[in-house]
Amino acid sequence: MGFFDKIMGEFIDVIEWIDDSNDTMVYRFERYGNEIKNKAKLIVRESQVAVFVKEGEIADIFEPGIYELTTNNMPILTTINHWDHAFNSPFKAEVYFFNLRQFTDMKWGTKNPLMLRDKEFGPVRIRSFGTYTIRIEDPSVFLKEIVGTDGYFSVDEVSNQLRNLIVSRFATIVGGMNIPILDLAANYEIMSDFIEEKISPEFSAYGLSLTKLLIENISLPQKVEEALDKRTSMGITGNLDDYLKYQSGEALGAAGSGSSTAGDAMGMGMGFAVAQQMAANLTAPSTKVQTNEAPPPPPIPKAQTYHVVIDGKSKGPLTMVQLKSLIEMDKVTQETLVWREGMSGWEDIASLDELSGLFGTMPPPIPS
Repeated sequence: MGFFDKIMGEFIDVIEWIDDSNDTMVYRFERYGNEIKNKAKLIVRESQVAVFVKEGEIADIFEPGIYELTTNNMPILTTINHWDHAFNSPFKAEVYFFNLRQFTDMKWGTKNPLMLRDKEFGPVRIRSFGTYTIRIEDPSVFLKEIVGTDGYFSVDEVSNQLRNLIVSRFATIVGGMNIPILDLAANYEIMSDFIEEKISPEFSAYGLSLTKLLIENISLPQKVEEALDKRTSMGITGNLDDYLKYQSGEALGAAGSGSSTAGDAMGMGMGFAVAQQMAANLTAPSTKVQTNEAPPPPPIPKAQTYHVVIDGKSKGPLTMVQLKSLIEMDKVTQETLVWREGMSGWEDIASLDELSGLFGTMPPPIPS
């Protein structure tokens, strides 16, 4: 079998790789004894790079195109081997094909809850998950740091390491942003861009590029979410007295719609008794003077929102809390242009009295 492979290897003179999978990042072209014929054809397709490795060292890198392997287009490998006969005999080298396309929909998420300190609720635990997209940025670095001598390298072999890297940095970055828990959902896009910017250099150290990171959800423990639901329900209920009267009327109507059986009559009688007791409690004299009650307060005004210019693009509408978060991340400065409803045009954010206080007290210029 080995002799047959050697004979076939001498006749094969086309080196190429057609990827029929969705997760292969690096593929090593297999040849008998790694022998490559003189003037063999090398085909490198779009979104690919071919790397020649000789005796463990990177000799040449070929970008997309068709090449005839001679001394003219392989000067580095020629210098390493000192071949003076223009490759009259087969030469030995390993050929690695790198897939440069983007690998999308890669998952990340927290295995255990992350502990954060919230200004309103105090210490809280959160979970988060999302997706990210990567691509090979530097094949030589990726080969040295990650692939090694692996002849078939897939996304699964590096996804766990990248996911752990994202999760470990996520807690530190989100904790330092000081965004209230109830405002996290409104800042997913800002947080995603900020985390992507902070983590990208660590991906580059592996020869990879983090092209996109998305936060799909940040959730609280189930019991905390149930407590928030109860708090929300109390706010929706409104006036408790009116709500109880309404419930009493509904109970009376349901009791009166029954049949004339003894059981229904008893149930209706009990319903009347409960309703009378509740009505007596609700109509009992109060210690407050009802006729002199103050009128209810006016409705809460709508929060003012703003639009700002970041990287030449308008972002908004943003609340004061969101603006403060952007200022803390140095995305917004005193020279940033801002606009809100009622303004005739864009102005510097520091020129608005209601926003100038967000930057704190600035020191005076240093005297000459």
